Amino acid sequence: MKNHDLVYLTEDASHDAVIELINAEAFGPGRFVKAAARIREQGPHDRSLSYICADDGETIASVRMTPVLAGGVHGHLLGPLAVRPSHKNIGIGRELVRIAVESARRKGSEAVILVGDPPYYQPLGFEKVAYDALAFPGPVDPGRVLVVPMASDTHARLKGVIAWRDCRADAIEAEVVERILRRA
Repeated sequence: MKNHDLVYLTEDASHDAVIELINAEAFGPGRFVKAAARIREQGPHDRSLSYICADDGETIASVRMTPVLAGGVHGHLLGPLAVRPSHKNIGIGRELVRIAVESARRKGSEAVILVGDPPYYQPLGFEKVAYDALAFPGPVDPGRVLVVPMASDTHARLKGVIAWRDCRADAIEAEVVERILRRA
C-alpha cells in the first residue's frame, strides 16, 4: 500500500483547472444538467469554505460550498465532492466533508445542504430533508436531499425555493441593521 502525504488546503483560483478535471472524471458531462449545478450557475461558490486535498503536491480531490437561501435558511450547498480514482476509498472525501461542514458552522451557516447518497452522507451527520420541502431549479430525487442542521429550527424553515445567496448583500444588510441598532 502506498504511503500518502495528504494535505488539506483552502481552495484558491490556481486550483480551478484541476478541480474541473477531477469533476469531469468523477461525473462526466451529465454534471452540468443536475439541479444542484443550476444553483451553482447562479453565482460563485465560497472559496473560503471550499477545500482541496493534495498528495505529495498533486491536487487529488476537492469539495466546494455555495451560499444558498433554502426556504428561510441561510446555508451552503455542498458539492461537488470528487476524489481522483487513484485515491478513492481511503477517507479523503469524508475528511473534506468534515472540514467543509465545520468551517461553515464556524462561519455562521445555518445548514449545509446537498443532494447525495444517504448511506454515504448520513454517517457524516446529514439528515433527510422533509419530502419535497425544497424546490430546486430542476428535478431532484427528494430522498437524496440531505442537511446538516446548525440551528434548532432549521428543519422547520427548510421550506420553499433553494437558490444562490449573495453573501455581499447579506453583509450589507447586517451592516445596515447594526447601524440602526446603534442609533436606537
